[in-house]
Amino acid sequence: MSTQMVPMHSPEGASSSNTTFGSKRFVRFGAFHLDLKKEELYKDGARVKLQGKVYQALVALLQKAGEVVKREDLRMQLWPLDTHVNYDANVNTTVNKLRQVLGDSADQSAFVDTVPRQGYSFIAKVEFVDRPVAAQAPQPSKLSAVAAFQDRAASLFRTAFLSKWLTAGALALLIASMLFGAALVLYAHR
Repeated sequence: MSTQMVPMHSPEGASSSNTTFGSKRFVRFGAFHLDLKKEELYKDGARVKLQGKVYQALVALLQKAGEVVKREDLRMQLWPLDTHVNYDANVNTTVNKLRQVLGDSADQSAFVDTVPRQGYSFIAKVEFVDRPVAAQAPQPSKLSAVAAFQDRAASLFRTAFLSKWLTAGALALLIASMLFGAALVLYAHR
């Protein structure tokens, strides 16, 4: 398989390092696809806002999907040695922002798993593709068809029930109006 270089940009926009990645332009996982050329993330075809460091963390984890990316390796890839920041807090914050973007959580990970005292692992199935896959509507199952039928039946029942009460109320109002009118006519003739 041939490889291509994917630039990882620093916040200033200058290329800070190069990493080897697959020859495919898109990386697909779950409902997401990542456009490596444009450095954009999409969920079900809609663009998802992704900050620079969060993008870099995602790429670093995708490059070693299924493997543990050590916190120190992630830190070195995201911040040069001459950067003066609280690395531990920044790595935690960046991974938490990534989880938030992906709708993931540390407790029930679907994408990014924390490996205690080691680092992080991208655990979802990853596919490298030439073009983004259009979002597909979920195929209805027999169970969902039954549930849809039950919902329609319940809705019709509610409508019929409400219709009966509405009809009965209108009939009672008509009878009351006729009786009131008759009482007024009798009263007026006295």
